[in-house]
Amino acid sequence: MKIDSHHHFWKYDPVEYDWIDDDMSRIRRDFLPNDLKQEIEQTGIEGVVSVQARQTLDETDWLLDLADASDFIKGVVGWVPLASEEIGETLARYSGREKLKAVRHVVQGQPEGFLDDAAFNDGIRELVTRGLVYDILIFENQLEETIRFVDRHPDQAFVLDHIAKPKIKDDILEPWLGNLSELAKRENVLGCKLSGMVTEADFEKWTEAQLCPYLDGVMSAFGPERLMFGSDWPVCLVACGFGKWVDLIGRFIEPLSESEQALIMGGTATKAYKL
Repeated sequence: MKIDSHHHFWKYDPVEYDWIDDDMSRIRRDFLPNDLKQEIEQTGIEGVVSVQARQTLDETDWLLDLADASDFIKGVVGWVPLASEEIGETLARYSGREKLKAVRHVVQGQPEGFLDDAAFNDGIRELVTRGLVYDILIFENQLEETIRFVDRHPDQAFVLDHIAKPKIKDDILEPWLGNLSELAKRENVLGCKLSGMVTEADFEKWTEAQLCPYLDGVMSAFGPERLMFGSDWPVCLVACGFGKWVDLIGRFIEPLSESEQALIMGGTATKAYKL
């Protein structure tokens, strides 16, 4: 099954989505399941994983309700208050929501050292017994901190979002690539998403050739067996259409075997998230 491992839904509100600035004005509207269904039907994608865009339990509940009503939504990456003393009770609320596959926190917006916080790490330990993945959302300058974090939780399954957001706009590969390669040595990082790249480049001037060193780097680090396709729709629309991104990744993986391509286009996500 072909899976888009990373996309978002929202009912646009200028306060809740204040990160959508004037340069991203084209996505200042609602994006809901019927909108995405039209996109995936044109590209052969058969299922999706819906990822939180707000850090509230209401968001998690809403995404799970959408998933229950839509067969093509195979899983949800929600948000829970991991640093809360009541995190165990909160997670227990979701024990019957089978489409909750993972949680994440917007660590890219947090100060240095956030992943070293004791309470947050206690929350991560609560995920292990429940079989939930933790999605890592960071900028490239947080990779060293992330390596320490992952090493602290050898039994926890992780997935890395957006190839750790390297400085594509400035064509800078290091230290991103070295740190990414080090993180990839951790076998409990089950996957890395080929997503969120065009929005780390110049929205209007990016080229496929500019992305190639980053795609090659992440392929070298993780190998095809731990890469997964993700669109980052609708955020990607500020720089690239859904179909255009599917085609670009298709060209990138074309030299691989059919089985390796199948892993990237759905197999890895299916295994990591237990879809």
